[in-house]
Amino acid sequence: MLALAHDTVLPLEEVRQKGRFLSTAGMQLPDPQARDMLADSLRMAGIIGIPHSRLPTFQGLLFPVLRYYGLSYRSLTLTTSTMNYALHEHGLLQQLLPGKRLLLIGNRAPELANTLLASASLTIAGVISPVRGFSDIPRVMQEAAICEFDLALVASGIPAVVICERIASQLGKVALDFGHLADKLVSGEIPYAR
Repeated sequence: MLALAHDTVLPLEEVRQKGRFLSTAGMQLPDPQARDMLADSLRMAGIIGIPHSRLPTFQGLLFPVLRYYGLSYRSLTLTTSTMNYALHEHGLLQQLLPGKRLLLIGNRAPELANTLLASASLTIAGVISPVRGFSDIPRVMQEAAICEFDLALVASGIPAVVICERIASQLGKVALDFGHLADKLVSGEIPYAR
């Protein structure tokens, strides 16, 4: 929400103050090009995860941001922004991944590949790492285009939104923004098998 809100619904300095984490999530402020790329991906996305938190920088920004970009929530397919965790928690991820050729994308993708291979007999079709912010998206997409995969798990901060949408719209494949679930699986904080 903060990435979309900078210099649109919130002043840049306020977003810098509230979103100090943005630089570690793949976005250096100000970046109107990345912000607009993100908004374009929201327009194209099949399903959009939105925050449940009522905090001002989460759900509090949702409707102002959607209005600014001319997006009607009624025309969007929405889910929770923590769908990755919900899929795992309910055992659905463990049902979804077997039998799929997986493409893992993100800075922890090599470690995630090792973790998933050790935890389950999954097929890792490819690993794309690192992802160095929005400027790296063209390279990531070139590498993804030559990989034979069924499902991409993308854990690359804010650029993951654009990467997932482009994998779906340009490559016709399924992609899931895996987020920090990748970190938690790699560290062992959350085991893959439950």
